Amino acid sequence: MRSRADLIEGIAVGATIACLIHCLVLPLLIAVLPVLSSVLPIPEHFHLIALALAIPATAGALFAGYRRHRLAGPLIAGTIGLALLALAAIHWGETPLEMPVTVLGSIAIAIAHLTNWRFRRASHLTAA
Repeated sequence: MRSRADLIEGIAVGATIACLIHCLVLPLLIAVLPVLSSVLPIPEHFHLIALALAIPATAGALFAGYRRHRLAGPLIAGTIGLALLALAAIHWGETPLEMPVTVLGSIAIAIAHLTNWRFRRASHLTAA
């Protein structure tokens, strides 16, 4: 069971880091190299697809950790992060607020996953 939870958590953290890199690096590259925007078009619905993948991955990993350690902090941070991602993708898409709100949401989710992982590990060690 622990290795499955570690795999889910690892995938979720990886996706969060990829999102953060996408949000910070890609707009900078597009601003610096306008040619990239014509070579690598990003569909308008990309963020909605990413959000649809982030919600079950984050929820699954954080709820699995919560069942193990019974600490709500990671769930709260993850929920706040997902809410920020949803606001950025749905409400502030294509506005100046989209990137900073998405970055804050990604950071909150990364903190949630890392804290969840740490609490899960600690609860495993104390249970052994």
